Amino acid sequence: MSIRKISKSVEDIESEAERILEEARTRANEILLKAKEEAKEILSSQLPMNEVKTECQKIIHNAKVEADKKSKDAANKASEIGTNADKKIEGVVERIVNIIIGAQLT
Repeated sequence: MSIRKISKSVEDIESEAERILEEARTRANEILLKAKEEAKEILSSQLPMNEVKTECQKIIHNAKVEADKKSKDAANKASEIGTNADKKIEGVVERIVNIIIGAQLT
């Protein structure tokens, strides 16, 4: 495997990790926006204020928990991708070194 292919492979892996993180951020923002819209809808209804505030806080809390979870999941997946890339690079470097050493010994 050539250095260019390794470099391209690492770049592809990094791009995929960045794409996953961006999707998680986008999804988290969508969740928070939806929670805010639901909170506005609740506030505009004729419910007693205490119930409205409680429900609003509950919706926002649940949205933040879900957004945090998705963000952490995406970060973990990106980390796994990076770890796998490092392992692949180490293997390729070791093979190259072995080839060079083998060539020098003969």
